[in-house]
Amino acid sequence: MNNRATSRVLAAVTALLALGGAAGCSLGGASGADPQRVDVVAAFYPLQFLAERIGGDAVRVTNLAKPGAEPHDLELSPKQVGQVSDAELIVYLKGFQPAVDDAVAQNGGDRTFDVTSVQPLLDVTAAGHDHEGPGEHAEEDTGGKDPHVWLDPTRLATIGDQLAQRLGRADPDHAADYTARASALRADLTALDGEFTKGLATCQRREIVTSHAAFGYLADRYRLDQVGITGLSPDVEPSPQRLAQVIEEAREHRTTTIFFETLVSPKVAETIARQVGAKTAVLDPIEGLAAGDGADYLSVMRTNLQALRTALSCS
Repeated sequence: MNNRATSRVLAAVTALLALGGAAGCSLGGASGADPQRVDVVAAFYPLQFLAERIGGDAVRVTNLAKPGAEPHDLELSPKQVGQVSDAELIVYLKGFQPAVDDAVAQNGGDRTFDVTSVQPLLDVTAAGHDHEGPGEHAEEDTGGKDPHVWLDPTRLATIGDQLAQRLGRADPDHAADYTARASALRADLTALDGEFTKGLATCQRREIVTSHAAFGYLADRYRLDQVGITGLSPDVEPSPQRLAQVIEEAREHRTTTIFFETLVSPKVAETIARQVGAKTAVLDPIEGLAAGDGADYLSVMRTNLQALRTALSCS
């Protein structure tokens, strides 16, 4: 077992041993801390965004991943395990965060909404990852599936519709409100999809080089070709062979921009950019938001669109 897996197991054991104390101090178990609102725990930011938009003031949403933190390797504190245990609804994506999966398996019961159960995930090879090097991705937890489904606005809208139904079962008195808010969110996401379709329709290039292969759904939806420097996990160091492959491909396609992310070090992207005479820019996978920047899913996606249009020389 590697160090990362060992630390994950130790953190999970510690949290579960402390659960009795954490849960005992809660304000009412699975009935929720606020009797006037549905107590929802979201595993990471895009799911928080959905729950807040669809739930409105009828829900109280807690995000397990802190702003500015990379959510893949989230480890839960005893307090957070208690929040999972006490929540009236847990919104998560099975396989994306093993610590959350463990807590749900121990304490989730029938109070869960698993994104993968309502929106099937694409295989890695079907999600625009054709140019990844062998052994570079981390599919041991996702079963060869790409979890970054929220980067396709149309798929996110479908998840939102299903979440509205699940909230309606948890809180029948507000079921019609959840459905109405999901419809409004679908309209916003449909408009966003139209902006991407139009904005990326005519570009001089269609290949994007990204620091990790998080953009398969975006590439699949808008006919782009993703080259991930690393695979699905952003903390995997690329091999020298993989770096050489990416540099060769970037030169072949006359790539002008190497994309890095807000929550991951840009050093590898900067190294490749120097080698090929390109610049670097941010392309945000929206796994989490930077603390205090006032952005949301829609605004970050539009910033991504502008970055893509500039990098790909779209007219």
